[in-house]
Amino acid sequence: MILTQSRSAAARYLTGLIGRDIQASLSPWLHESEADAQGIRLIYRLFDLAAEGMDAEDIPRLIDALQLAGFAGVNVTHPYKQAIIAHLDELSPQARQIGSVNTVVFSGGRRIGYNTDVYGFAENLRSGLPPASRFGQVVQMGAGGAGAATAHALMDLGVGRLTLFDLDRRRAEELCAALCAIHGADRAVVGSDLASVVAAADGIVNATPLGMEGYPGSAIPRALLRPALWVTDIVYFPLETQLLAEAREAGCTTLNGSGMTVYQAVRAFEHFTGRKADPERMAASFRSELKV
Repeated sequence: MILTQSRSAAARYLTGLIGRDIQASLSPWLHESEADAQGIRLIYRLFDLAAEGMDAEDIPRLIDALQLAGFAGVNVTHPYKQAIIAHLDELSPQARQIGSVNTVVFSGGRRIGYNTDVYGFAENLRSGLPPASRFGQVVQMGAGGAGAATAHALMDLGVGRLTLFDLDRRRAEELCAALCAIHGADRAVVGSDLASVVAAADGIVNATPLGMEGYPGSAIPRALLRPALWVTDIVYFPLETQLLAEAREAGCTTLNGSGMTVYQAVRAFEHFTGRKADPERMAASFRSELKV
């Protein structure tokens, strides 16, 4: 039987997450717990394309099915934050600027793409790093969908020089050009010598899936880490990635991806339901489920 939603007094919302290797995601808990606290019914399902033997070419059929089934919307995660755009009718100004979508809302027969990662990442840094943390020079690993969001957030936070590294150099160059066009010439560059750039940096951002469950490893060699650095990771499962563990051992200030996950979910929940979410309550719920 196909479930449908209603935006009446007894509102029910069908939502979910599209991605690969996402079985450990706590997004269902985050959204459903907040809905329960508000006295509304929300169901959040995982659409793990790896588990289903599907890939990017199957996204059009999946989006069609979800829209027909009456979903309020879906979140989108690695590696489909950019691929999803071709299947949407409209983008928010920020999502268009960034070229990355992590939240899709079905409304009035249209598919509207938003990006709540920028807000989520920026709020996590503001609340999670010590006030004295420096943002003069930052190294970011990864220039994909998540990397585009974190890079724009870093620009908004006042980073003086952002150096991007990506296995796909052309992708890094395209993101760099977009950042400079919007935020100012020379504020973003593509790196070539990781060791020398990290040696002069104030902070490091990992915006790659490395360290996530199913993607073992670290984007930064242990030998490059030193106590003066702050290091943050967008990954939250596991909560402490190899990068963060090695950075902590090296004496760095570290910040995991849980805060970004919570804050982006706050905005996504509001897009799905039209209701304000409580960030503190969602953060407490998230911590309780992680048992930290």
